Amino acid sequence: VEVDIEDLIKRLLSVIGTKPGKIVEMTEAEIMSLVRKAQEVFMSQPVVLDLEAPVSVCGDIHGQYYDLLRLFKYGGFPPDTNYLFLGDYVDRGKQNMETICLLLAYKIKYKELFFLLRGNHECENISRIYGFYDECKRRYSIKLW
Repeated sequence: VEVDIEDLIKRLLSVIGTKPGKIVEMTEAEIMSLVRKAQEVFMSQPVVLDLEAPVSVCGDIHGQYYDLLRLFKYGGFPPDTNYLFLGDYVDRGKQNMETICLLLAYKIKYKELFFLLRGNHECENISRIYGFYDECKRRYSIKLW
């Protein structure tokens, strides 16, 4: 299954204006395809980023999907605003999957305007304890985690 990035972003943004907590339907195959595409983008870019202003710097979303949507609402949606996220996209929040999928989709679509660094929650031993593992297991499978 090849993920349609445009369609996925459209679905992920379709919950804007709804009560927080609305789940976005995504298949495990779509998410796996998204992760593979994002990996290709990350591997094609340098490890050290040389970014030019203006860029909005954000961090510690921690699965708070509606906070991420609000951040884009007030800060500007890509590509109108360039972003550098400092990590900690998952754990603690209730919608880790929507959060990381929207960020990865934007990274794929706007690879030269949208940047994601790895935080300490983007590693196995932390994400297993603080909620991402459990959400993957509950909504999909351990294989996805």
